[in-house]
Amino acid sequence: MVIGPSGPIVAVLGADVTLPCLVSPTMDVENMELRWFRSKFSEAVFIYQNQREQREEQLPQYRGRTSLVKDFLTQGEAAVRIHNVQAFDNGLYTCFFRMGIFHEEAGLELKVAGVGSAPHVHITGPEEDGVQVVCMASGWFPNPQVQWRAPSGEKFLMFSETQAQDAEGLFTIEATLVVRDSSLGNVTCSVLNPILGQEKAMAIYIPEPFFPRSSPWKLAFMVILTALMILHLGAVFYIMREHTAKLQEMQEWEKLHRDKEEDQQIKEEALNARDELQADLDWRKSVFLAALKKAKLYADWRKENFQALTVSLDPESAHSRLAVSDDKTSVTFKDSPKCSEDGVYSVLSHEGITSGCCYWEVEIRNAERSEWALGVCRRDVERKGWYWESPEKGFWVVGMYDNIFGSLPANGEHIVPIPQRVGVFLDLNEGDVSFYNMTDGSHLFSFPLASSSGTLFPYFRLRSGNVSLTICSGVGGPMQTPVPVNNPPCSSEEPVSLSGQGLSSDCGVDESPLLPSGPEAMSP
Repeated sequence: MVIGPSGPIVAVLGADVTLPCLVSPTMDVENMELRWFRSKFSEAVFIYQNQREQREEQLPQYRGRTSLVKDFLTQGEAAVRIHNVQAFDNGLYTCFFRMGIFHEEAGLELKVAGVGSAPHVHITGPEEDGVQVVCMASGWFPNPQVQWRAPSGEKFLMFSETQAQDAEGLFTIEATLVVRDSSLGNVTCSVLNPILGQEKAMAIYIPEPFFPRSSPWKLAFMVILTALMILHLGAVFYIMREHTAKLQEMQEWEKLHRDKEEDQQIKEEALNARDELQADLDWRKSVFLAALKKAKLYADWRKENFQALTVSLDPESAHSRLAVSDDKTSVTFKDSPKCSEDGVYSVLSHEGITSGCCYWEVEIRNAERSEWALGVCRRDVERKGWYWESPEKGFWVVGMYDNIFGSLPANGEHIVPIPQRVGVFLDLNEGDVSFYNMTDGSHLFSFPLASSSGTLFPYFRLRSGNVSLTICSGVGGPMQTPVPVNNPPCSSEEPVSLSGQGLSSDCGVDESPLLPSGPEAMSP
């Protein structure tokens, strides 16, 4: 049996909250599948399976905001902690425990509460036989309770109220009261959070002269109003007579105006025809440029519109069996390389790429007699043990596997001869990554990128053989300072280049001593 809290759990906006569940009788739940979800099983808030957090099915709004409290798993108690509570976290949850074919669940309710700004009260002016005052407050959750009170504590029952929710789900309220008793002096507006019981209030003083009162001026006002009406009728009669005299003049003016509009229309039609011709020319030019950009050009041609990127390897992301050179441009095995059954070994670049068009070149030592791969991947990919490199998993790579060079996953195309130097051309503006044989400049493979790829990192993987992957410098000299990850956009008219760097490349295998790499490859 799975048991949840007996009553609702209250959480304050911006704080952390824990949603606990436990099993009865007491048993170790560390090897069970644990899941917290909203109204549907697929709307996962947190999933714990195979003794680790699973993120594939997790709702986007909970990624990075949830964690598992593991202190009492062996005693049958498990809880998920939601960090930085938001308004949309309010509602019902279900905790689900499964072991083999047996499963059980329990429901729990989370009540989110937040206290917003203090009410702001101001006088808007006289209204009927009283004075109108308005009370406003924002940033409350849930919808707060508003009350007007007199100095004696008596509540006003007759007032209007409106409320609205912003993009974060927080409430803004506006309460309008008409005060008719000039002897009150002041009134108080209070805003109460019904869950937390916290209240904020503000009083306003209403001077007695603000209230309308009977006056002998009313009779004079009526006399003046009558006189004004008589004058108004006389003015109307005069205007009608003048209008008759000017009607003919107006008709002549309208004829001249119509003639002018016809001339203007002829001119606009001529301009529109010119604009249509220009638009057609611009469209044809854009189609040509788009087709040229997508064509599988030779590598030297593509360099004209791509910025050379200086890639620096991140030793902290390297597998423990890999060694990264001192200048962070080369990776190989620490010890004698041999095929292993315990997984594949990879390392990422230190810099991430978020936009623009860039390329880098990699030289492979013993490319034909080894197993390796290179390309790009997302930061959050799984890189422990055995894993499958595919676009669906966040990898876009080519390499050697079972003595065959191709793309991963294999698409049926095998490239011969095996390239010794590979160029990676990443275009985040158009959403694709292409691979070129930099020896002869020929195109190897191209991948379309998912629209949600996010920041991408150069990726390097070794599995077997006396192999090393070396990043070529941009100009044949020493490596330069890493370029910014936000490259300028591609242009078919003005090539993008690095300051102080040409577009030619030069690379040799780095034979410098290798330092031990960082800890076991980490999943960020």
